[in-house]
Amino acid sequence: MNNEGQRVRIQIEPGVRLFVDVEGPGLVPDGNGVREKPSLVLLHGGPGFDHVAFKPLFSRLADLVQVVYYDHRGHGMSDRRPPSEWTLDTWADDVVRLCDALGIVKPIVLGQSFGGFVAQRYIARHPAHAAKVILSSTAGSMAMPRKLAMFEQLGGAEARTVAERFWADPNDENNAVYQRVCKPLYNPSLVGRVESAPWRFTAPEILQAFIRGEQRQMNLLPGLAVAQCPVLVLAGELDPVCPLADAQDIAAALPAAWRQFHAFPGIGHGAWREKPNEAFDVLRRFITEPA
Repeated sequence: MNNEGQRVRIQIEPGVRLFVDVEGPGLVPDGNGVREKPSLVLLHGGPGFDHVAFKPLFSRLADLVQVVYYDHRGHGMSDRRPPSEWTLDTWADDVVRLCDALGIVKPIVLGQSFGGFVAQRYIARHPAHAAKVILSSTAGSMAMPRKLAMFEQLGGAEARTVAERFWADPNDENNAVYQRVCKPLYNPSLVGRVESAPWRFTAPEILQAFIRGEQRQMNLLPGLAVAQCPVLVLAGELDPVCPLADAQDIAAALPAAWRQFHAFPGIGHGAWREKPNEAFDVLRRFITEPA
């Protein structure tokens, strides 16, 4: 893709537009000609959030790749859509639809947290589409005992109780308490830091519907067996919401020929938030190594 600095709603199918923000040129000088940089397509967390949590840190990769930020269908500045479209199949297929609309061939796809759910379903449904996939701080299923144990380890009995109540019934009241008590445990080192990336709720109704619905029975692990490109699994060893064991399950479900795994000690949810130098070193090596 050769557009630079593009902030628009892109129509990916009739009546459906996704907000897209593109950073960096797709073509760069190379001797007497030009070279096309790969496109890094970022799938944000949530559900219910938007792409802004990736900024400004992912600008660090703009020398290597053209960075494509977008808001999932129904989220952020993308078009609102009916609940029937709030599914992992739809969001996964949207990755392909968006790439087709932008002229991106063989993207590098990074899914963070819920975006990692989408990326795992994308692997299952479109195994030959990506050049590489990065699954960051995510899970293949909702293994609640692991999560509750980690919340208790990091925040005591209160955090465990609040987390259990929220995941059982994510209403507005329980969500507000969860944001106050449990969310700081995702990345304790970032609490109070002005420069930390924002968490922006843009569609809380999707969060609640997904937790009450598809997430309860979600099992993405079997679909990973069909992967046909390198897949890097990143995990923080102190992540309460997507514990290390979840990442290990994902890695084990991938074909041995394609999987890579990196765990960050002392880090929570999204290693690039707390230890950007270390995390982006790992990302740069993965992006630049031959497939």
